[in-house]
Parts: sequence; C-alpha cells; structure tokens
Amino acid sequence: MPAIGIDLGTTFSCVGVWYQGKVEIIANGMGYRTTPSYVAFTAQERLVGDPAKSQAATNPSNTVFDAKRLIGRRYNDPTLQDDLHRWPFKVVNQNGAPLIEVQDRGRTRRLSPVEVSAIVLAHMKDIAQTFLGTKVTDAVVTVPAYFNDAQRQATRDAGTVAGLTVLRVLNEPTAAALAYGQLMDTRTTRNVLIFDLGGGTLDVSLLTVREGLQFDVQSTNGNTHLGGRDFDNLLVQHLADVFRRKHGRDVASNPRAMGRLRAAAEKAKHNLSFSTEVSIEVDVLVDGIDFHTRVSRARFEDLCASLFLETLEPVKRALEDAKLTKEAVHDVVLVGGSTRIPKIQSILQRFFDGKQLNLSINPDEAVAQGAAVQAAILVKDDSWVIRNLVLRDVIPLSLGIGLEDGGMKRIVERNTRIPCQRQGGTKTCVDNQASVLFEVYEGERPLVRDNNLLGSYVIDNIPPGPRGAVKFDTSFSIDADGILTVTSRERRTGVSQRITIGSDQHRLSRQEVQAMLREAEMYRAQDERQKRCLEGRRKLENLAYSMKQALREGEGEGLELALVRVGGGAEAEDGDEEAAGAARLVAMTSATAGPGVGRLSAEERVAAERAYREVLDWLETEQTQAEVDEYESRYQHLKVFWKTCKLETEETDRRQP
Repeated sequence: MPAIGIDLGTTFSCVGVWYQGKVEIIANGMGYRTTPSYVAFTAQERLVGDPAKSQAATNPSNTVFDAKRLIGRRYNDPTLQDDLHRWPFKVVNQNGAPLIEVQDRGRTRRLSPVEVSAIVLAHMKDIAQTFLGTKVTDAVVTVPAYFNDAQRQATRDAGTVAGLTVLRVLNEPTAAALAYGQLMDTRTTRNVLIFDLGGGTLDVSLLTVREGLQFDVQSTNGNTHLGGRDFDNLLVQHLADVFRRKHGRDVASNPRAMGRLRAAAEKAKHNLSFSTEVSIEVDVLVDGIDFHTRVSRARFEDLCASLFLETLEPVKRALEDAKLTKEAVHDVVLVGGSTRIPKIQSILQRFFDGKQLNLSINPDEAVAQGAAVQAAILVKDDSWVIRNLVLRDVIPLSLGIGLEDGGMKRIVERNTRIPCQRQGGTKTCVDNQASVLFEVYEGERPLVRDNNLLGSYVIDNIPPGPRGAVKFDTSFSIDADGILTVTSRERRTGVSQRITIGSDQHRLSRQEVQAMLREAEMYRAQDERQKRCLEGRRKLENLAYSMKQALREGEGEGLELALVRVGGGAEAEDGDEEAAGAARLVAMTSATAGPGVGRLSAEERVAAERAYREVLDWLETEQTQAEVDEYESRYQHLKVFWKTCKLETEETDRRQP
C-alpha cells in the first residue's frame, strides 16, 4: 500500500506520492496541483478547497482558513490575539483553547483547529486515493521547522482524525531539501540553505548534502507567524484606508466587503510579482459604491518593507548556529509561493553578495515532493534512490527544566541532531523535601516565564535529607519525529517518573480524538450522501433536457435523427457516466424504433412536454431538500414514460399499411 506526502500549508496544501520511480504531485478534482486550505459550511453542505474559497466573500463568517495559525496554540497566545480582528469567522475561548464557531447546516457548531486541519487532510487523502485507485492510510505530514511540540502533536492528531497513520512529522525545509537533492549533481557535497517563505510561516534550514543522498541538517530557524498572509493584511488595510479617504466609508466592520477586498488584494499581490503596477476594481464594494484604485510594486514594497527585512533575521541566526559564513553556502534554494516576490529575492541576493538564487524547484510543490520521498523511505520502497537516502534532522528549540529561582536549566541545546538522548542532574532545594515538581520547557530565553511550558510531573515519597543531598537524573529522549519523552529518577532509591510530552493539556485526549473520529465519519457519510444526491439530480436533469431538445429538434427533421444527436452530444460534452447513460436512453428509445418514430401525435407530444417540464420545475424548487430516493424515483418514472411513448409509436407503425 503506497504512503503519501502532504504539505499542510497555511493557505494552500499539496499532496504527492512516490509512483513508478519518481514523485508524482497529484492534481485535485479541478485539475489544480495545489488546494486552498479552506473549509466552508453552508445551509446544505460542507465545502473544502477551491469551492470553499470561491464563496468566501459571500459567506465570510462560515468560511475557515488559517487553521495552521491556530493549531497547537492557547487562546491567550499573543500572536493569536493579534490575528483575531483580521479573521471574519468567530474564534471563542473554551477552557483556554481556541475554537472556531460556525453555522453548519442550520446549527451552531464549534470546531477545534485540529478538526479543521483534519478536514483538509482528509480531502488531500481523498485526492490521492482517486489518483491511485486504492485506499491510503499512511502519510508523512510536514510542519514548519520552528513549530513547537504542542503544534507538532496537534498536527499529528489532525492526521489521526483524518483517518491517517502519520508515519513522520517532517520539517518543511528538510522536505524541500529532499526534493532539491533529486536534482543535485550526485558527485558533490554542498552546503544548501533552504529559504521557505509560505502563506503563514518562514523557515530557514542549513543542510550539508553529500552526493545527493545524505542530508545532514546543521541548523534551523524561522518565524511561525510571518508569511504571505501578513503581506495580504497590510495591503488590505491600505485599500480600506484608500476607500475611507475617497468615500468616507469604513469597510472594516463589514465582513463581506472585507472578504472581497482581501480577494482583490491577494490577486494584486500575485500580479505585482510580474507587473510594476496593477489596477484593483471591486464593483459595489459597500453601499452601492464601486471601488477603483491602482497599486504600484514600489508602494506594495514600501507597505511591507519592515516585514521583508524581518525575513533576513532567521537567515542570520541559522548561519550563526551552524557556524558557517554566508560565503560557505553553495546554494540558496527558494521554496514557498511568497518567494516569488521580487523584493524578497532582491534582499536575499544582496545579503549573499550577489549570489545567484536557486529557482530550480517548483516553490509550491517542493515540500510535498520531499514529503513523498520521505514517505517512500519509511515504507521501504525498493527504488535504488530511496534505499540509499539518509536524512538526519535537528530540533528547533532548546529543551530543559525549570529551576526554583525561575531560571531554565537546558538539557538539550537547539539544533541537536535527532534522534538523541541527553541527561542532566538536579537536586532538592529545601531540607527534608518530600516531593519535587519537574516542569519541562522549550525556548531560548534564560527565564522559564519567557519560554513555552510543555508539561510537568511530580516525584513523591523521596527520602528525607538536607537541602541538595537528594539528587535526580533527568533524561530527555527525542525520537525521529521530534517527540519528547522525559524521565527523572532519584539516584539512591530509584524512584522515577516519566512523561511523553503532548499528553498534557496542550494535546487532545484519547476520548476527544475518538469523538472527532466519529464526527469525521459522520460527515464523511453526509458528504457521500450529498454526492449521491447530486449524481441523481444530474441524471434526472440530463434526461429531462435531452427529451426537451429531442422534441424541439424533432419537429423539423424527424425525431429519430434528433434523438441520436442529443445522445451523442450529451455523452461527449459531459463526460459523466450517469449523464451519458441518460442521454443514451433517449437516443435508444427512438433510434431503434423504425421509420414511424418521428410521427408522434400531438397528444403524445404535449404529454411528453408536460412530463419533462414537471421535472424541470420540480428541480428548480426542490433540489436542495430532495433525497437521493426521490431523484431516483422521478428518474425511473420519466424513463418509463419515454419508453411507453416509444412502444405506442411502434404499435402505430405496425397498424399503418
């Protein structure tokens, strides 16, 4: 059974698979190789991907995006609070966790970021299954290199809810390096800097790639809240200010107007990568007022100047951590759609003293390509390239335990290669201490209050003794996914306690995961029922329109010829098996009827017209409420009616001399 690689992006997602000796990026049902990470809820159905994004401007409060900026965070996270006023959907606080509130098919529903991400992952899984023609359960899912442990665990939970076994949570720049390695000269060793600027995150990784087969990550750095979405926000704010100055109206409080303005800003940003000036036109933006303005590339670069310069900071830190100079970097590889912005490329090229940037891989697909390669490695594909690939990653943040004075004792330094195990010692801080609280943190600040608490545990019943006499060994073990297990043991008695980080309050409980799985299965069944309803409606509608066209054309040239043309045309145009079957039925009931079929009586023609008109009128009024059985019943009734017309015409032909 094949394993797939999924790039779960902030704005777009992409899926690939190692197929017939190479990576195949799989197009979705609309033919696009990337899918918007959007989920929308309407009165009738749930939409995912392109259909969800296309209706975002008219249904802003029930169209969810940017789930990656929410996943694994607490509600009081400063970066999340900064984003709240920019999202048109409602985010509420439930026991410290952010939940997204939407109206789903007439009822209020609250979803966690894990659930939204799971819906997107399940959609990507379905895309792969359609392409492969087989069930898919195993996947490698990518995350920003600078994601903390809670965010990684939440992403893994999302995969579980989507019905996937997540083989590996892989850093995005590392995945991109795997994709780039497929293009390298396999006889050389090169230091490669991966600059991955996507829709919501920035990652920088420095790797040493040996002969295109061994990938050693030297350092990684980044910003989990800097990307194309932030550039969009600045441009949207600029356009809102322009509209307010021109027309004296504030659109910020109108979600629909802001949604349309955001769509226009995104399009303008993309076009400014290829044009020096763009025209922005939004008809009837608010209160019947049309909005027209122009934005130059220079103005856009000025708006985003501080953020553009901020992208260099992780580059500098990654070089410093790897103890490399910028002259020692052989290749600077650009990944992520936002690296198409000319100013980003200019800033990077200037920093690296004019070095030519490497644009050899598709920035939108590189991460999914690498994830597919890693998936093939983990399921032990027998290709020569896969068998010989070696990947060694690092942890992005230092790990340690809190001390009594509020400081943090580092046990594992950032950019330590994984898997790994490190050990550190601690001791009691008061006389005759009966228990010790161990708190595990990640981060680079000296005080624990400035770092991220991962979890805590207590060791009780320790032997009495003076301050500092009772000592503990604390071991940090990190697996290939970056998942941390911490164990503390009292040296004299052997009393110990352990924790696998992620089982604390930041991670979903087993019961919550199971509840989400049940709900996902329920919605999967609803989506399947909706699909069958649409297919039934399409089949019925096709038969009715084919009858209408056949009767109209049959008036002038004989019904038999008209029906054959309708059947062939519908089959060729629709390419849909059910629709084609309906059209073939109309063609069959006349093409085999003999010379008299073109001579329907006036009464028969009126009855046929009444039959198809009743169906079309019903479809206009009842299509959103009808069940699949109703569509099938009406289809069978119309089919029988048409066959009856055919038999009566044949009988008339036999009675004629």
